[in-house]
Amino acid sequence: MVRRGCLFVVALLAAALLALAWFGWSWWGTSDVEEDTSFIVPSGSSLTAIAGKLEDEGLIASSKGFLLRAKLLGSSDPVKAGEFLLPAGASPATILDTFQHGEVIRRYVTIPEGMPSVMVRERLMAEPLLTGEVKVPAEGSVLPESYDFERGEARSAVLARMQAAMKETLAELWKKRAPDIAVKTPEEAVILASIVEKETGIPKERRMVAGLYSNRLKQGMMLQADPTIIYPITRGKPLGRRIRQSEIAAVNNYNTYAMVGLPKGPITNPGRASIEAVLNPAETRALYMVADGSGGHVFSETLEEHNRNVEKWFALRRQRGEM
Repeated sequence: MVRRGCLFVVALLAAALLALAWFGWSWWGTSDVEEDTSFIVPSGSSLTAIAGKLEDEGLIASSKGFLLRAKLLGSSDPVKAGEFLLPAGASPATILDTFQHGEVIRRYVTIPEGMPSVMVRERLMAEPLLTGEVKVPAEGSVLPESYDFERGEARSAVLARMQAAMKETLAELWKKRAPDIAVKTPEEAVILASIVEKETGIPKERRMVAGLYSNRLKQGMMLQADPTIIYPITRGKPLGRRIRQSEIAAVNNYNTYAMVGLPKGPITNPGRASIEAVLNPAETRALYMVADGSGGHVFSETLEEHNRNVEKWFALRRQRGEM
């Protein structure tokens, strides 16, 4: 009888050890993740909801088993919201650790400096991992920058962040504006910055171009900025041809060859650097500029000097076979 009792106890112990081994193996060793798989933890999700989602997507065998083992064997650290990459072979323990301590997958949509709003909408609509519709945002309301987003996020939410970033940046820079600048309001600053953005792609020129246009505004001269001719025609997209004389003479609320002062609104979405340039322009007496053939401009204070620079530019273009 004693021997039978000992054997029974040994059997119970062996069974208990096997059960514990199976319990632990089901947490640290087994895996239903057959290949690298992305998984989204929705914001505000409980571990119970996450476990149910994992089971629904076939990444764990049982949500109840996952929750029990997580409670007994896992960390009590909070899980993070976002998209995670679960590697092939990831155990339930690895899955929980990934949600608690892993890196969230960051996806980005980039709006370059000087991208007009019609193209901002096109870029958002072309991103397949975003959802929903957006209308063309108000010109000048988007801050060009790279923005991260989650898979499945609404396009309207991403656009709202872009517009909030512009408001915050403009408010910040307006407080740092130089005294006696040509623009009187933040809205006017964005309009002039949009012209500066379109007129030069060379960072070191921005303050000089801003200074030139500021001088023209203060003196009541026409700005005569070519991009303001193009905007009513294409809404900021490239024209793809030379500007026609009829377009130069066209009277509308944007063409600064036919009006004094600023256009009625921005002609693109200016970047931070162009806004800074308008609010702190270069101290210059320049009133004219023309392309120098290398991507930049030659600046001049008088019309006579400007006309000489124009002749040099035309001669260079004829030499290149462009005229």
